[in-house]
Amino acid sequence: MQPRRVVITGIGCITPLGPDVPTFWRRLQAGESAIRPIERTLVGDTVRFPAAEVPDYEPRRHFKGPELFLRDPFAQFALIAAREAIADAGITFTADPAGTAIVLGTGGGGETSREHAAVQLFAEKRGRCHPMLVPKTNNQAAVGLVSMEHGITGPAFVVSTGCAASTHAIAQAFDLIRFGRATSAITGGSEASILYSVARAFGAVQVLASDTCRPFSRDRTGMVLGEGAGVLVLEELAHARARGARIHAELLGAGMSADARDPVHPSPSGPAQAMRAALADARLRPEAIDHINAHGTGTVANDRAETAAIRDVFGAAADRIAVSATKSMHGHMFGGTGAVEAIAAVLALRHGVAPPTANYLGPDPECDLDYVPNVCRSRPIAHALSNSFAFGGLNVVLAFGHADAAEAAR
Repeated sequence: MQPRRVVITGIGCITPLGPDVPTFWRRLQAGESAIRPIERTLVGDTVRFPAAEVPDYEPRRHFKGPELFLRDPFAQFALIAAREAIADAGITFTADPAGTAIVLGTGGGGETSREHAAVQLFAEKRGRCHPMLVPKTNNQAAVGLVSMEHGITGPAFVVSTGCAASTHAIAQAFDLIRFGRATSAITGGSEASILYSVARAFGAVQVLASDTCRPFSRDRTGMVLGEGAGVLVLEELAHARARGARIHAELLGAGMSADARDPVHPSPSGPAQAMRAALADARLRPEAIDHINAHGTGTVANDRAETAAIRDVFGAAADRIAVSATKSMHGHMFGGTGAVEAIAAVLALRHGVAPPTANYLGPDPECDLDYVPNVCRSRPIAHALSNSFAFGGLNVVLAFGHADAAEAAR
């Protein structure tokens, strides 16, 4: 069977940069960082750290009171982003609800509700949990709620690979469509884990920034927690054209790998293998890539490993690639971050604008690529990659292009 071509017809997000795609893209281009000092208190102990929260979020603007009993914030964010993506695509599912898949990613799922339940049980000495705690907090909760809200009955599952979860989810949805198990898919991911327990856990690993996120920059001090969701509508090309859909971009390929080295220290070899696999899947030569949305967490080890991997794959061509690290503005949304960054890569491709890497102070000698420091750059972008790498050495890379250009090339 000849693989079917897959295009992106809808995008939606809720992020620290704003409640929707237009706000996200405007602030991303402007290099506006949403990172602020915050604090979290649990049982009388307070931890202070920089983070990027969704601003002015009020759940009752989006959900009725009774609905909130079953919707942890990570699922709320997924539902909001899915609504925007579906509206953007102008798609309905009544004619063929079984032909649409739902594949979403998350790292921790309902961590907010779990932390609250732990306080009730162990600090407040309540005798039992809320009876809906399990369905509210399990990692597949967002998938089930999206399916119920939109009447979608096709393949539906969750991917949980930490920081790579939503990018892995998009890769799985891509395969479902191109190999005939679905004609469209709702895919992406979400996270809501700016919590006391999470800050304490990552603080113990000594990877949290002391001030802000400065990917690839000298004097960077680590990563910054973020929250939110990104969702894309994928469709088989002929299906999208038959209904007259607007096409944002074509998803050309996906590459995945494992470092097989160390649970927390990244190796350049795994990310390089994933980028090569994405290029091969997309049938692109390295010199075809104009832009990379980097994983770029702002930790010393990750940024150096990713730089080395890009150098390994692209050689001399690496110097002409615009490499953007948008976590410098929206923080690290763990299971949701890859989908948000995929949306950023699609928008960069569509508008011919490489977003900046904010908060950049100057080069680290071991990070010597063009990171689009502090100011966005207008430039033609024919093809783009979006990189995601997770603890455990799990790597996934997506390749995007313009649908019309890819058709002409073939």
